[in-house]
Amino acid sequence: MAVFLYRIGRWAFRRRRLVGGVWLGVLVLAIAAAAMAPAGEEEDLSMPGTESQKAFDLLDERFPQSNAQGAEARLVFQAPDGQRVTARENKAAVEDTLGSLEGGDQVASVTDPYETGAVSEDGTIAYSTITYTADAVDLTEGTKSALEDAASQARDAGLTVEIGGSALDVEEAPGGTTELVGVAVAAVVLVLALGSLVAAGLSLLTAFVGVAIAFGLISALAVPLGLTSTVAILALMLGLAVGIDYALFITSRFRDERARGSEPEEAAGRAVGTAGSAVVFAGATVFIALVGLGVVGIPELTKMGMGGAGAVALAVLVALTLVPALFGFFGRRVLPRAVRKATAPGGEHPHRARTAAARPGLGTRWARFVLRRPVAVLLTAGLGLGAVALPVLSLELGLPGDESKSVETTQRRAYDLLSEGFGPGFNGPLTVVVDLSESSDTRTATDLVVKTLRGVDGVASVGDPVLNQAEDTAVLTAVPQTAPNSGETKDLVHAIRDAASGIEADTGAGVLVTGRTALNIDISEAMSDALVPYLAVVIGLAVLLLTAVFRSLLVPVKAALGFLLSVGAAFGVLVAVFQWGWAADLLGIEQTGPVMSLMPILIIGIVFGLAMDYEVFLLTRMREAYVHGASPGEAVVSGFRHSGRVVAAAAIIMISVFAGFIGMSSPTIQTMGVGLAAAVAFDAFVVRMAIVPAVLALLGRRAWWLPRILNRVLPNMDLEGEALNRPAPASAAGSDAAVRPLPVGRD
Repeated sequence: MAVFLYRIGRWAFRRRRLVGGVWLGVLVLAIAAAAMAPAGEEEDLSMPGTESQKAFDLLDERFPQSNAQGAEARLVFQAPDGQRVTARENKAAVEDTLGSLEGGDQVASVTDPYETGAVSEDGTIAYSTITYTADAVDLTEGTKSALEDAASQARDAGLTVEIGGSALDVEEAPGGTTELVGVAVAAVVLVLALGSLVAAGLSLLTAFVGVAIAFGLISALAVPLGLTSTVAILALMLGLAVGIDYALFITSRFRDERARGSEPEEAAGRAVGTAGSAVVFAGATVFIALVGLGVVGIPELTKMGMGGAGAVALAVLVALTLVPALFGFFGRRVLPRAVRKATAPGGEHPHRARTAAARPGLGTRWARFVLRRPVAVLLTAGLGLGAVALPVLSLELGLPGDESKSVETTQRRAYDLLSEGFGPGFNGPLTVVVDLSESSDTRTATDLVVKTLRGVDGVASVGDPVLNQAEDTAVLTAVPQTAPNSGETKDLVHAIRDAASGIEADTGAGVLVTGRTALNIDISEAMSDALVPYLAVVIGLAVLLLTAVFRSLLVPVKAALGFLLSVGAAFGVLVAVFQWGWAADLLGIEQTGPVMSLMPILIIGIVFGLAMDYEVFLLTRMREAYVHGASPGEAVVSGFRHSGRVVAAAAIIMISVFAGFIGMSSPTIQTMGVGLAAAVAFDAFVVRMAIVPAVLALLGRRAWWLPRILNRVLPNMDLEGEALNRPAPASAAGSDAAVRPLPVGRD
């Protein structure tokens, strides 16, 4: 692989105008495709195979007319203190408000709360449901303005009015202030790490190119593939983070090669052949882990994984081709000032640049510190991560609704008013679908279902059954006494399903419990069940890949255990912040509750790949030194001397990019931002920077031991670029494969 990538690096350097032109063309096409594509729409989560999803599918088949309506809004009215909404003045204000909406553009129907009984028992709160002929994404600004104007009209009459439902839902758009702050921090770190504005700008430029192309393609494919804004934001988040890091790793190696005296084209080839090999491997692990999310069986999670994997693949391609091409455009300006001076014609001898580059830095001093005290460092780091991971023992999974939105939003205030007036379970009703196709007596079966539901503890009310035209399916609503995300509601769903299991035997009617609340519960349980198998697959994959890369058994096992520690600590942070509320106000998190059920598996998939990034980039230099005769301790120091600073900078950049998304209002994006930022911080600075060198110091030469049979069977990945140092055969003379020392000269 190293020789192949070496050739790509030299070719891209020589054909820089062609490479730059191709990428510019792809970028323009992606942006044009996105601009011409229709806007996508948010889709509800689904989980094929679960009881709730089977019920939804049955409703689609038997009640097609019920699924034909579009967006829905709820106008929630609250009377002034000491008054009732049924009072003459307040009732007139409500009716006038609703009358202003009837017959409006895109309005299908408006319910009257006084006719439907949608008034609380104390008479202080009422609500009306407005249905539309179009989905939320297709509602015009005029339609939304009419809804908001109607609410303002009722407020002017003295009522408190809030708007719930999907009509005002908007897609979360990237590009906010906090994301820009994260990118700004990344830029500062790049300048400090590389000592060159040009080199820092090169890494940012290539990352932006890859992200822009990925974002454009996702936007263009949003409608045909059903991609949501969350898919686009995840691709943006990952594309920025890995794009900057991959460019940083190759640029850093290019500068090292130039400092050793290599000509620019040769340095570009060697940088892509060595650091590029690690980039390919690291990118492949992230890609595989993200694509593997498809095995869980949730379409939205599959789409998120595919979108993120595509962004990572683009980042790898950009790093391998556009980065070396830009080396050719920018020339010596990529190098630090000291190296430019040392390698300039008539300047200092190249060995002085190498001497300057080899001066002990913070990474070298830290490595020597760990080698002197490996046991103390290992115990401190291991126990510290274990302590941070303890909250994971109380991990609860769920999916957010309006209750997780900011109290500044009208949807959240509408949710709170409905809970106050009609009980906490009103916002999470359960839909019970009765399949009567095998039942001989429809009336008896539905009556038995109603009686059974009313006899289950925790059910606040049960609505009358509604039959379809064929009278082979009935639908009724059961309202829990508890909130949608509470543990009691989860137990209630299982209790209803247990109580209904005997109905089919007695009447032949099948009973299915569904609705958003039941579906969320089913998805959360499926995520919990899939967590351990998915983690086992990821760990097994890590061990196999790292065994082939580093020709060692103990190094992969150590890497896998370190990965578990960092993931466990990240989950502990999620529980502490999103369940317990620690630092929630500081991070702008309005509502605590269960951790999003998609997050653990998603974070495992992403962090697995990122953890392998740091493992590969750090240990590649260690193994390179070891196979060239260095002692185990010297190899550790060599790895930190060459890669410690770069890995630390890369980690800070990733943390900054991920943390930049915490300020978004979407609970999904907030959870991803906190979880990924914490995971990268723990993995890079505690596991890879402390635990890894401590374990290697204790293992000594045993760390690099591999049984002979495995040594013969496993493929040689050659991430260290050993093939580049072998003499080329005579037939290869003059070709890109002929690797030979070149004198220092002009760019």
